[in-house]
Amino acid sequence: MANDKPLRIEELEAVVIRFVGDSGDGMQLTGTQFSDTSAMFGNDIATFPNYPAEIRAPQGSLYGVSGFQVHIGSVEVNTPGDNLDLLVAMNPAGLKTNLHAVKPGHTIIADIDSFNKKNLEKAQYETNPLEDGSLDNYRVIEVNMTSLTKEALKDVEGMDNKSITRSKNMFALGMVYWMYHRSTDYTIDFFKKKFANKPHIIEANTKVLNAGYNYADTLELIPNAYKVAPAKMQEGTYRIIMGNTATAWGFLAAAEKSGLELFLGSYPITPASDILHELAKHRHFGVKTFQAEDEIAGIASTIGASFAGKLAITTTSGPGLALKGEALGLAMMTELPIVVVDVQRGGPSTGLPTKTEQSDLLQAMYGRNGESPVIVIAASTPANCFDYAYIASKLTLEHMTPVILLTDGYIANGSAPWKIRSAEEMDDITPRLVDESAQDWHPYARDEKSLARTWAIPGTKGLEHRLGGLEKDAVSGDVSYVPENHEAMTKTRAEKIKKVEDFIPLLEPKFAEEGDLLVIGWGGTYGTIYSAVKELASMGHTNIGFAHFNYINPMPKNTAEVLSRFKKIVVCELNNGQFASILKMNFDQFKFEQFNKIQGLPFGKTELEEVFIKHLS
Repeated sequence: MANDKPLRIEELEAVVIRFVGDSGDGMQLTGTQFSDTSAMFGNDIATFPNYPAEIRAPQGSLYGVSGFQVHIGSVEVNTPGDNLDLLVAMNPAGLKTNLHAVKPGHTIIADIDSFNKKNLEKAQYETNPLEDGSLDNYRVIEVNMTSLTKEALKDVEGMDNKSITRSKNMFALGMVYWMYHRSTDYTIDFFKKKFANKPHIIEANTKVLNAGYNYADTLELIPNAYKVAPAKMQEGTYRIIMGNTATAWGFLAAAEKSGLELFLGSYPITPASDILHELAKHRHFGVKTFQAEDEIAGIASTIGASFAGKLAITTTSGPGLALKGEALGLAMMTELPIVVVDVQRGGPSTGLPTKTEQSDLLQAMYGRNGESPVIVIAASTPANCFDYAYIASKLTLEHMTPVILLTDGYIANGSAPWKIRSAEEMDDITPRLVDESAQDWHPYARDEKSLARTWAIPGTKGLEHRLGGLEKDAVSGDVSYVPENHEAMTKTRAEKIKKVEDFIPLLEPKFAEEGDLLVIGWGGTYGTIYSAVKELASMGHTNIGFAHFNYINPMPKNTAEVLSRFKKIVVCELNNGQFASILKMNFDQFKFEQFNKIQGLPFGKTELEEVFIKHLS
């Protein structure tokens, strides 16, 4: 029963919330539901799922903690946030590994039923933090969440004890909905669709969600609710979208715009598998998906599909990109259009499969035998994964060479509002297909402006030709061992990639266009670097600029000119300095400072601000 206390609602610009618990506690679902509900309300949003590599890590262990962070705002939101306004901890391990991120004086909700001796020992607590005074600097709301969930479901039939206990995440979600003035309607509709054939599960989850909502209403420890107003966003229709989903949809749009069928040949690998899962749903659009037996078969099938005239893609992560190297060189040598999506993760080897990193850049640039240049581009937000999948398709089809599209676990699993666009708003894609009406056709005749060759589909009368890994004659396409021809072809293939700079946007620094410090980033670090530089600019540091690279090979043709406008340059990346090395190699007239992080975690806005201030001083 709700309390009769007067409800006070405090307006906030933005809130950062993190749900943490065991990997079986449903934290990803809880966070996703809160995010989707907030998106429906109109907030700007950024999310960061963070979970262990094990399917079911040891219960209560420190390394088995699964978390989901969401940043909602009535203002522009570009990162999942640094410090937390609210931490929901379902067990001691979740509290121990995440307490450092909670702002002093802010709120922790803890399921005290899980703070027993066994779980405290697993979390390496010598004393109970809820009792020893170590949390006195926070507002702690102790809730018998497991017990209250069991009480709410005592009359629901068809639920065993394990299923009842696992429903406690909905109790936590109900409490947070009340605290932040959110409706439960969206989540209840989700239950009805998700469990349409299991009415007892719909009933159970709805009961627990409402029980948590009503319980929060009775608590004196929560004196008021908080409201984050809808954000002022560009007019249009939006939906919340994950990076991997956006990538898949970008390829669907490119297939439609180019008039080609879409083929995906891939081997499942974390964190790229969701692209395969998403595209497999769209056979009604003519999409063909092939789950290969290994990474090599995945890219080999993609090359075959490209040879047959399809928009052909393959998806992977770092270990898979290593295996695809030889076949990628074949696609480059045959000058066939394919897109390889590398959703980067922590390495080397198996490394950190569910954690983010930017350490595949040098492999994407140089990880093939011989002189083997390809186009390399990188998405920078969950939403613009759509754009860069589309751009990758356009570049490969119009320049007849492989494209590597780099994303990473951070933006692939993260989500953000995405403005839905019509096909008319997108650039045209013109495949270089040639038909039997071509006169005096030669396999390696090239477009003068781009040096791209044409694309002849097997079986087309009069266009019979050879393709393969052996070097070919520059005109006829016959196998050639002539030394001068090999050198000429090698230089031509490199020049073809260089000419792509004439077809990509110029580099446009944000904030200061010249000054004391230029901050450089690439790929998925965009949101945090942008937010840090924006904050410093608002504090009066008008001499700091930000240049973000989405085009890596080739780089924008005005890169050197932009670099020359600043006295100092610092390159920020989630590796040990790979992009900095490429910049040093190509622009040795400039000095590049570095700030690197290799912890399986994205940058924090506050840590970047501290670095930039030091460089400015």
